[in-house]
Amino acid sequence: TRFSQVAYDPGVPISIWRSVGNSYNAFVVESFIDELAYAANEDPLTFRRERLQQHPRHLVVLKQLEQLSGWGRKSSQGHQGIAIFESFGTVVGQVANVSVNDKGIIRVHKVTCVIDCGTAVNPDIVKQQMESAIIFGLTAALYGEINIDNGRIKQSNFHDYRMLTLADSPDIEVHIIESGDEPSGIGEPGTPVIAPAVAHAVFVATGKRSLALPLRLSFRR
Repeated sequence: TRFSQVAYDPGVPISIWRSVGNSYNAFVVESFIDELAYAANEDPLTFRRERLQQHPRHLVVLKQLEQLSGWGRKSSQGHQGIAIFESFGTVVGQVANVSVNDKGIIRVHKVTCVIDCGTAVNPDIVKQQMESAIIFGLTAALYGEINIDNGRIKQSNFHDYRMLTLADSPDIEVHIIESGDEPSGIGEPGTPVIAPAVAHAVFVATGKRSLALPLRLSFRR
């Protein structure tokens, strides 16, 4: 396996984002993994598990995720997509239940999140961080479009930059793997996983795959 990268200059100053480079790296890597699973005609979760045999923490997360999300079983909450990624020493897996209506509007009904962050010093804080990271990531995945006009950003505040509202927010279940390992990061690892998980579910629902965010631009009808 070989990974490579290229430098890209968007022409405007850019800065850091929650989870930094892991956000777009997870979207690219997990989207490619999902494409490979589809090309191999294999279940996406099984495909990942078979290729993570040397990564026991990932395997535990996947096992819990499969059981707790009802993976592979029919649901009234739309189609499922999965993603798993490690960042800041923490492994996070998520399954998103998603539907897409006739107008191409994406609705995320539920997110099941399993996290291995070593010893969870304060489990309530861990859950809160995962919930906020998922909401943050969903805003970007579904709505986070930035437009540039004559070198200036058009969006200026919440009136013209849409955020995920309470009415649009999914049910979120967070499950923490019991571990005696040293604590690892929790402030950011929940964000990178949600966009690819939702994108994969949308692909299952529509047969159309998007490799660009926000997803609504690709699935607008």
